[in-house]
Amino acid sequence: MRVEQIYTGCLAEAAYYIESDGEAAIIDPLRETKPYIDRASEDGASIKYVFETHFHADFVSGHLDLAAKTGATIVFGPTAQPGYNAYVAKDGEEFSLGNVKIRVLHTPGHTMESSTFLLLDETGKETAIFTGDTLFIGDVGRPDLAVKTDLTCSDLAGYLYDSLQTKIMTLPDDVIVYPGHGAGSACGKNMSKETTDTLGNQKLFNYALRSQSKDAFIKEVTAGLVPPPQYFPKNVAMNKMGYGRVDEVIRQGTQPLSPAAFEAAANEVDALILDVRGAQEFANGFIPNAINIGLEGQFAGWVGTLIPDLKQPILLVAPEEKAEEAVLRLARVGYDNCIGYLQGGFAAWQADGREVDSIQSISAETFADLFDQTSSLPVLDVRRKSEYDSEHVVGVESFPLDFINENMARINRDTTYYVHCAGGYRSMIAISILKARGYTNLIDVAGGFAAIKQTAKLPLTDYVCPTTLL
Repeated sequence: MRVEQIYTGCLAEAAYYIESDGEAAIIDPLRETKPYIDRASEDGASIKYVFETHFHADFVSGHLDLAAKTGATIVFGPTAQPGYNAYVAKDGEEFSLGNVKIRVLHTPGHTMESSTFLLLDETGKETAIFTGDTLFIGDVGRPDLAVKTDLTCSDLAGYLYDSLQTKIMTLPDDVIVYPGHGAGSACGKNMSKETTDTLGNQKLFNYALRSQSKDAFIKEVTAGLVPPPQYFPKNVAMNKMGYGRVDEVIRQGTQPLSPAAFEAAANEVDALILDVRGAQEFANGFIPNAINIGLEGQFAGWVGTLIPDLKQPILLVAPEEKAEEAVLRLARVGYDNCIGYLQGGFAAWQADGREVDSIQSISAETFADLFDQTSSLPVLDVRRKSEYDSEHVVGVESFPLDFINENMARINRDTTYYVHCAGGYRSMIAISILKARGYTNLIDVAGGFAAIKQTAKLPLTDYVCPTTLL
């Protein structure tokens, strides 16, 4: 028997490969199928099952493409109602995989169809649980993502309590917990950076598993939840009802376009120009009205948070060797309408003599000097509200990137604003969005709050541990 976690850092997502005696199962695959097919091929195994813990909100699963290419059976837990051919298992039902078995444990709470898959080894011993978004390391799944249901967040939290108490806590302490996400995912509040642990250890250190009443659990689990990203229910719908083949999405999105063709496409279909280069490279020169979301950061999550329409036509500005990666990472969160990329990148646009724009970026030292000299320097701190509340420069305004579309009207087009985040990634996203909407007086603070704090020149609020703000 072999169990492997296949972790994707930019989504903080864990898929799993299980193999026994020439048969393999994949749990919660991402949309690209090749890594899973190649992994099974290395073992000379055939993929028999694709298990889905629930209808995911934060990414589009690869279950449909993977099943189509391998002949594997898609398996959901009880109450799931997929809009395509899949097997909906009963609570407690077992599936044979080579010499091992996988038992379905219905664990509603994160969503009503959420299920945990219990791995029984060759001797029948309870060995590992694949918990999806029911149980994380240090946390549990948020109970406020129900789509089109009469259930409240508190109702779901109550179901989650019952699932943990009756299905998870009763398992042996040496069972290994394999969750669906790690730190950085928006599917929980305070996940550990660790991506696996024993159940016994989680019983000791996971706040949601400690002995407490159901009412206390509901209160603690529902406290401090911020609204989920706007794309979450849209990804749920895709995972539930189906979607187009990812191979076709990649083929369409990786069409190379000359500068003339790129500009024509942008005008003809009202496409969004998405520049995925690094923040400072973007600042030095970019196509007017382009939005910068760098591939090196939490790219897919920020795309999903900030671009409201999954069907929005997208044109990419990316290094030639990164174009396919960018298209795939867009598809992972349901943005399937990329229509091509700028061949030769931004350098080709410049060489063609076309209009360019740039963003002024200053050092933290320069910013600190300006702030010290001016009693009311307009500053936008675009970190998350919890980061701002934890610690910020005294007198600056909280303007979270997460909600920039809703809060844009708060700022004055004629005012010059200095914009910072934690390290420089998000401030460039924010400035690019604002500039595309006609806000031209914006200056980036390179290095963000980390660099500002390091100068030790400006007064900061007293530090509050972020976990106490939940």
